[in-house]
Amino acid sequence: MIGFIGLGVMGEPICRNLAAKSGQKVIAYDLVPEPLERLAAAGVQAAQSVRDVAEKADYIFLSLPGGKEVKHVCAGPGGSLMLRAKSNAYIIDLSTTPVALAREMYDRFHARGIHFVDAPVARTRDAADKGTLSIMVGGPEATFKRVRPLLAHIGSDITHCGAAGAGQAMKLINNMMLFQNVLALAEGLGLARRIGLDPQLALEVLSKGSADSFALRNHGMKAMLPGEFPEHAYSVDYARKDLAYALELAKQAKIELTGAQNVGAMLDKAAAAGLDKSYFPVIAKLINPE
Repeated sequence: MIGFIGLGVMGEPICRNLAAKSGQKVIAYDLVPEPLERLAAAGVQAAQSVRDVAEKADYIFLSLPGGKEVKHVCAGPGGSLMLRAKSNAYIIDLSTTPVALAREMYDRFHARGIHFVDAPVARTRDAADKGTLSIMVGGPEATFKRVRPLLAHIGSDITHCGAAGAGQAMKLINNMMLFQNVLALAEGLGLARRIGLDPQLALEVLSKGSADSFALRNHGMKAMLPGEFPEHAYSVDYARKDLAYALELAKQAKIELTGAQNVGAMLDKAAAAGLDKSYFPVIAKLINPE
């Protein structure tokens, strides 16, 4: 049986794909009932607690907001996975967390005869719906090979990045670079608008040249151009969290990342302006307020 904990923006569609494609029963848990009610139509069984999932599932996926939540679910008091998961179970953490936490969880689970891999996901909610996520995996080769068939139900690009923590490291680098791309795009689009260029034409022209990027075609054309920055998406708060993890990793590696620090300041400014719950490309509003 497959277990799933955390049914938010990404977790719910990922869980639905596992239920539809894996051929296994799926049991899931979340703090709020609504996603569990929606997933019931896909055959997903609602669990009563983390302990309930731990005691029934052989493979347990986590899709949680960050390191604090992952540590609580994995190693908190009472019904945590570390105390309740089956021997030889597999914990697959799709969340984005600090690298040091991924390594700590690997070591602690390993000592109990439980397999742990960090497997954070990249791309959009649409990719989660379609099962075309990019998944970066850290952990032993043998464990990666064991969980890869399940990951193939939710992702189209699955990469073994190295030992425990390597998946998280790659995800943090990915997000750090994305945030900087989005800031550059916000500045370019802001300048185009300020001098009277058609913003849609500007993005179309940029997409045909060396300024083209995933950020331009997704965040630029789908959010920044129409000015749509909904809540319940990948928010400014989430971006600040992930960037803080990346900057902490850089501090440990003793490397200065001035571009990352710059976009961090812009994200902080957005939060201070009350945009903390909005989709993070909302930083475009700070470049060229309308």
